[in-house]
Amino acid sequence: MKKSGLGRGLDALFADNEIETEGSAKDGMTLRISDIEPNKAQPRKHFDKEALEELASSIREHGLLQPIIVRKVDDKYQIISGERRWRACRMAGLVEVPVILKELDDKQALEIGLIENLQREDLNILEEAEGYKSLIEDFGMTQEEISKRVGKSRPVVANAMRILALPEAILSYVSVGKLTSGHARALLALSKYCDEVQLIDIANEAVDKNLSVRELENMAKRMEKNAEAKEKPLPEKKDEDIYFKEIAEDLSNKWGRKVKISSASKGGKVKGTVEFEFYDNEDFNNLLDIISKKVR
Repeated sequence: MKKSGLGRGLDALFADNEIETEGSAKDGMTLRISDIEPNKAQPRKHFDKEALEELASSIREHGLLQPIIVRKVDDKYQIISGERRWRACRMAGLVEVPVILKELDDKQALEIGLIENLQREDLNILEEAEGYKSLIEDFGMTQEEISKRVGKSRPVVANAMRILALPEAILSYVSVGKLTSGHARALLALSKYCDEVQLIDIANEAVDKNLSVRELENMAKRMEKNAEAKEKPLPEKKDEDIYFKEIAEDLSNKWGRKVKISSASKGGKVKGTVEFEFYDNEDFNNLLDIISKKVR
């Protein structure tokens, strides 16, 4: 079945593979494993050690069934597709491996490596973002062009690249799988409401306490509400509020106790309460005497 969003690149490569794999098996096209080297621009950086050991064990028993795709660069052969298999072959102790040789330029090699890994879901969000960044910075592609080539929407490409704005300490957690893409996106939301040091502290807490993505998202929502509450302007005081406040302060000064006046307006009429503070029985009796004298 033909994969969508690839243009000529990877579809043509896989179509040719079906013919050349058979030919290579017949012709026995192999290279010394020491003559093959990985592509430093390859988007995939992290390889699970346990999974590699399992693949190496399978290769020891059955051999490498799928050739590694390479291109000639100077006196070496650079991997276009199959670095994981190449690493496992080294672990398995193989001296030579079957290959398919392709003539591709730097852009084509990077694009095919990126697309292949994306379609197999082999990349974490950081590797994906760095792959997009390389296509833009090194080869002048736009996000729209990338989205068409990899079969993903432009917002998906843009959102993945936003991850690169996180501090390096957090990106290292994402790189080794201690934080997921969901955690990274939640931390991006949190970055609006805290500085870099606070954000790294939150990331450390997420790793140490194994916090879920939902917990980080809820933390971001709480911070957003707090920020909105701080920015919300206080209601302007009405003239009558100011008047009653001044009266309360005057009484407090004269009587040596806290006085509070609460008021409300309804239908043009004002009503409310006056509260006097007292501190013990004797002070309460003194307050009654003051009020009684004033009433008389």
